[in-house]
Amino acid sequence: MRIIADFHIHSKYSRATSLNMNVNEIARFAQIKGLNLVGTGDFTHPKWLNELKQTLTPIDNTGLHKPSTTQPSITFILSSEICTIFEYEGKSKKIHHVLVAPDFEVVSQINDRLSKYGNLAVDGRPMLDMTAAEMVEEVMAVSPRNIVFPSHAWTPWFSIFGAFSGFDRFDDCYQDMTKHIHALETGLSSDPAMNWRLSSLDRFTIVSNSDSHSAWPWRIGREANVFELDELTYDEVVQVLTTKDPKRFRLTIETDPAYGKYHWSGHRRCNVSMSPTNAMKSGNLCPKCGRKLTKGVEQRVEELADRPLGFRPENAVGFIHLLPLSEIVATVIGAEQPSSSKVWEIYNTLIGKLGNEFHVLLNASREEIANLTNEAVADAVIRVREDRVKVIPGYDGVYGKIEIFAEEVSSKVQEERPTHTRLDEFL
Repeated sequence: MRIIADFHIHSKYSRATSLNMNVNEIARFAQIKGLNLVGTGDFTHPKWLNELKQTLTPIDNTGLHKPSTTQPSITFILSSEICTIFEYEGKSKKIHHVLVAPDFEVVSQINDRLSKYGNLAVDGRPMLDMTAAEMVEEVMAVSPRNIVFPSHAWTPWFSIFGAFSGFDRFDDCYQDMTKHIHALETGLSSDPAMNWRLSSLDRFTIVSNSDSHSAWPWRIGREANVFELDELTYDEVVQVLTTKDPKRFRLTIETDPAYGKYHWSGHRRCNVSMSPTNAMKSGNLCPKCGRKLTKGVEQRVEELADRPLGFRPENAVGFIHLLPLSEIVATVIGAEQPSSSKVWEIYNTLIGKLGNEFHVLLNASREEIANLTNEAVADAVIRVREDRVKVIPGYDGVYGKIEIFAEEVSSKVQEERPTHTRLDEFL
């Protein structure tokens, strides 16, 4: 059974999140995307938890849930993200973590414990006055079946390795509770190959999720995890995440990390974007105004890496780079936004005839796509599938830019990216 999972999303109760992020809307777009296992997000928020109890039905003896009224093909897993804020060696640390739990009773007990450290009703992703180790201890005391892992591990702010409030060593963050952490989330600005450069991370399963704040298909599932399971249960998912068995955890779906908002170092106000080498040569100062650059993820990885570029650990779970279909279509037709009516018209045609977005991106033939749209859209999808696109790196909160038909992109890109999983090995 092939499962495509996105564990980390948010509800309408998180700040800067669409008001349409309810169970029915999430399930509707998850099905369009091709996901079949989705995190609920925000189970720490009392109002959202109440809605989840009203709109989700437990699936007997699985630890998972189905929508009560719509999209029965979508399964939900109870998840949330929290922020811990604490002092470590005289410096303030602000770290985001994903929590996953098997049932509402366990969630209620987690919330009771965490509510001692902050007001859970303020935001879907609450800020708690506790250390990361204290948080893990509280969560795991409720049930050993719970999962905790660091969110978007490399973004400059609010992450375990963040340049501004993170750590240089994983164990410094979680202390003696590291024994309960089995996974790490890449975030949009890194991919597994970047994480493989740190030997200390080999013990963790690398997962990828969207951190979606809206249900639009260019947000939800833009990063995801692909499993092959005998049966879909909570405990089966936990076992895969704790053992990183490559026979069951097939690969992660990643956006090209250059597309993330913090891949290169830079200064948005001055429109300055710099590679790690150039940023370090400049002393990490903006050449226009002299202020500190926002250090990008690639530079941060370079600082901590103890392995060369291109190193792949033995038995590592593979990955592929994809871009959302809406973004691809928008780039081809010159639309400013993936939400434009022209993009939706093409998108809906493809989904209506071919099933879901992941099928279009991963399986549909060039001829099928061209017959439904045009040659340019078909060529663009194939180039993205084969990782033959150029992405101008994002920086300091600015998303990267896609150049699908750039002349300088080599047709031998698979040879140039030995860590990237070939689709013919997977499909």
